[in-house]
Amino acid sequence: MRLLVSFLLLLPTCFCVSQQLQQPSEQAITIPLGGNSYITSRDGSSTERISRNGSSIERWTSPSTVFSAFFRVSNSGKMSLFLKYSVSSESEIKATCGKSEFTIKLPKGENQIAFIGVVALADTGYIRVDFQGVKRSGEEFAQAEALLVDGEPTAGTVNYVGDFSFYWGRRGPSVHLNFPFPDGEDIEWFYNEITVPVGEDPVGSYYMANGFGEGYFGIQVNSSVERRILFSVWSPFQTDNPRDIPEDQRILMLKKGEDVHTGEFGNEGSGGQSYLKYMWITGNTYKFLTRIRPNGEGATEYTAWFFAPELGKWRLIASFLRPKTNTWYKRAHSFLESFNTETGYISRKVYYTNQWARTVDGRWIELTAARFTADETARKSARMDYKGGMTDGKFFLQNCGFLSDYTVIGSTFSRPATGIEPVIDWKQLEN
Repeated sequence: MRLLVSFLLLLPTCFCVSQQLQQPSEQAITIPLGGNSYITSRDGSSTERISRNGSSIERWTSPSTVFSAFFRVSNSGKMSLFLKYSVSSESEIKATCGKSEFTIKLPKGENQIAFIGVVALADTGYIRVDFQGVKRSGEEFAQAEALLVDGEPTAGTVNYVGDFSFYWGRRGPSVHLNFPFPDGEDIEWFYNEITVPVGEDPVGSYYMANGFGEGYFGIQVNSSVERRILFSVWSPFQTDNPRDIPEDQRILMLKKGEDVHTGEFGNEGSGGQSYLKYMWITGNTYKFLTRIRPNGEGATEYTAWFFAPELGKWRLIASFLRPKTNTWYKRAHSFLESFNTETGYISRKVYYTNQWARTVDGRWIELTAARFTADETARKSARMDYKGGMTDGKFFLQNCGFLSDYTVIGSTFSRPATGIEPVIDWKQLEN
């Protein structure tokens, strides 16, 4: 509840303006609810859901369920709102935008357009419109398909998930920080530290610390009772189905740490995956160390260790062998993503500190520069709620939550050098 209240305070202010019943103009923008809405409040027995195809709001029977639609405007001014819906029997719903509240009667019919009301936007940025059932004479309040936006704000840019994938749009934009290595150096090790602030850890978050050209290593929030340390390496064979990988191109496990699960993964490329179930804590700083080195026989070894302050020691996650690969560490990067479509409206944030690279001849080099990039969801402006940069000597990434501002993709940042090399007990790592 505290998160939702804080979130509402960040949205542009909406003021109610009375207006007679009307129809949308030809300039009205149709925002499909299937890709732009979430269930933001519900009771345990409700059956509502948001469909990826067709009607967005389905099985709408509980008056306690709140559906929230989001879109972004670059112009302020008077804005008219309409709802496209179908219902088998007359019903009544409530719509709320900021401080403005409207009660709407929905006559029965298919593909109907109901006038919600007019609001005057004092600010630009993301707008939130909440829907809640009031009365129904049939099985459902409605099957709601789209929110129509008309008026002065539509003269500017309106950002929403339209002809873009609803699945990726509802997950939200993924954001990255790329750490360039010095030219002419062969890098064997990459070290990074991350801290997830308290309250910035919704279910479905992946805070990736040590990325490389062939995989990634970081921490996840898998459920309210499960968190993981995840380390994966892609196969050189391009497929989303791990069963299609030829035997000579499969990722081989060389060793794994205590209680670490290993297996294969698919859907976003395929390869070898390992994870340790570990309830890491927000506010604590965790250390990540990854080693990449060719074995001299046409393959490359990838090994990952994790350090938790609660344990006070490095833990081996796993070591994999990638065939048909001959490389040192390349493309060091970190990223932040939401992998749950139901929590893509909640903000998540992470700080990255103290990045170092270690050469093949044992020299530590501090990395103080980073370049901000984002995925296709952001690049195509389907979602504009993403940030990255440097603050208080730390790099950070933030996404989702329908933030009011955003960071320009391609921006570069630098942090102050600490000059303090990582202290590693190399013998403990080997053991």
